[in-house]
Amino acid sequence: MTYSFVVEPLAVQDFESEDERIERCKEWNLLPGSATRVKTYLYKRQGLTLPCEIIGFVDNQTVVVQFENKQQHCIHPAYLKEMQTASFGQRAQAAADARSEDPAEAAGEAELLENQPVEEVRGEADAEGAGSADAAGGVTAAETAAPAEKPRKPAASKKKPALQLPEDKLKVTAVVKEFTTVPNHFSDNDDEVIIYDNVAIEGHELAIDEVWSSHSATLKKLELKEGDPVSFEAKIVAKKLSQHPVKYKINNPSKMKVIQPDS
Repeated sequence: MTYSFVVEPLAVQDFESEDERIERCKEWNLLPGSATRVKTYLYKRQGLTLPCEIIGFVDNQTVVVQFENKQQHCIHPAYLKEMQTASFGQRAQAAADARSEDPAEAAGEAELLENQPVEEVRGEADAEGAGSADAAGGVTAAETAAPAEKPRKPAASKKKPALQLPEDKLKVTAVVKEFTTVPNHFSDNDDEVIIYDNVAIEGHELAIDEVWSSHSATLKKLELKEGDPVSFEAKIVAKKLSQHPVKYKINNPSKMKVIQPDS
């Protein structure tokens, strides 16, 4: 059996290792920080509940899942996360019932949700209680989710341009500054993280002094301590650490080692 709704990826970026797949799923909030293996997810659509596996990604906003029939499908990670909740589908079903005279329109709404950014998907989930107005009076989910507010004043000056980060893996040296934890709203346990300072990137002059990473099982094997100078290869992305003024994250660090002092 094949599924007509499938949006097949033109190109899939494979995970370099199982550790990378676990770390990526944690970044997408599809796994708690303490997880050591990837789970099977449920894809819910039009009365179907299909087990699926995350096999890769197109970019940071698009994961690729594979169903049991080997079909591959692109989906936003936040929407896949919403599908794991017991209440998922109630609002979509109410909308479909209200538009029963036009099934294509209801199906189109599901397609739109599947590719929405994280903030929009979560906003609609928060607005489920007001969703009945959508069916009765034609009010959209975006309108019910957004509270009335005064128009914002224009900014006095333009924002500073975002730092252009290389897309390739970089050779980095840094110093372990701190071990800490941050809340994970999708888990009972906090996420363990490492903050590094004195960051130097080979071949690049980037205004980055501090970065952070998950304190993964692989890194724990190194038994790092505060003050340890380290070297590694990793991608650096703009992702602020919750409750800390650290704006950049290292993804999938490899070849990490403690730099030994010259004898």
